[in-house]
Amino acid sequence: MTPSLTVVPVEPGQSRYAALAAALRARVVAGEWPPGSALPAEQTLAAEHGVALGTLRRALELLADRGLIERIHGRGTFVRAGMTGGTMMRFFRFGEGTGEVPASRIVSRQVLVAPAEVARRLGLARGDTALRLQRVRSLSGQPCVYEEIWLPLALFADLAEGEAAAWSDLLYPMFAERCGVHVHRAVDEIAFGALTAAQGRHLALPAGHPCALVTRSAYDLAGHCVEVRYTRGDAHAFHYTVTIT
Repeated sequence: MTPSLTVVPVEPGQSRYAALAAALRARVVAGEWPPGSALPAEQTLAAEHGVALGTLRRALELLADRGLIERIHGRGTFVRAGMTGGTMMRFFRFGEGTGEVPASRIVSRQVLVAPAEVARRLGLARGDTALRLQRVRSLSGQPCVYEEIWLPLALFADLAEGEAAAWSDLLYPMFAERCGVHVHRAVDEIAFGALTAAQGRHLALPAGHPCALVTRSAYDLAGHCVEVRYTRGDAHAFHYTVTIT
């Protein structure tokens, strides 16, 4: 059966392949092709949008460069699956070479009015509530990092109820499975400070102890911020390597 033709609007000064990339991205964001799923064959997509195969391929290259899709030789083109981790432990030296997976423990879960900075990052209005999680990650029973995680309640209401003790050590796959929220990318900012008494207790460190602070803003496929995370760990254990080529 011949596919119906979808006309791609082209804005003044916009190339045809860029307009096509925007149209394909909109279909992904709308959920037509969920994360991890395959896009239709190139010939099918080109026919649907009434464009040459070369234009379609340039549009797909643009989406691949932006990290929305991945093209696997011999298999096809796929919407990138959501992030599974992007662990904060890479910023620290704890138990190097052991291969041990950090254990996680939710120490607090509350629905609170989002602080101004959190609300700004999440795109919430002043006075809006959010779900705050406090989590400790440990290796060999020793606490390594303390995390304060803020999630928009409208998306994560399911996590505000029920037992948290059985949650997975990896939150992002659980976000996708239980809440339908796929974390597509994240931006981590690194700073340094000192632990408060409450933060220090979670890490078995004294108040005022120097800490590394990693602030993460995580985004879904549509580019909306869906998580703000503050991760603190012993500054003496901080270690980060960047390779520049």
